[in-house]
Amino acid sequence: MLDALTLATGVAALLLAAWCGWAAHRDQPTKDWHFIGMAVVTLLAVIQLIVGIVQLARGEKPEQGTTIFVAYLLGAFACIPAAGFMSLTERSRWGSVTVAAGGVVLAVLEVRLYDIWGG
Repeated sequence: MLDALTLATGVAALLLAAWCGWAAHRDQPTKDWHFIGMAVVTLLAVIQLIVGIVQLARGEKPEQGTTIFVAYLLGAFACIPAAGFMSLTERSRWGSVTVAAGGVVLAVLEVRLYDIWGG
């Protein structure tokens, strides 16, 4: 895995979590700007998914097993879009809380992906 990409995705996820957490603190739902931030973080997760699949296709192997690595890659990819969809159904401050929680979860998944690959 690319350490810089994993770090960038984790930091971007934490920044999104802080931003949406601030919106929740101010009693605001997710807004269009938040969805642009979610798109950026999701794009980083998509790039990471592609890089991970390419590395597996080239014959590189994670230390802790391919199956768990692919499962974490897919979970990291789906984390923010799922939180964003749930925030659309809850148009209150709790939608912002949901996205903030999704950002924290993605950051934790990034740390775990780093460990699984053998970092």
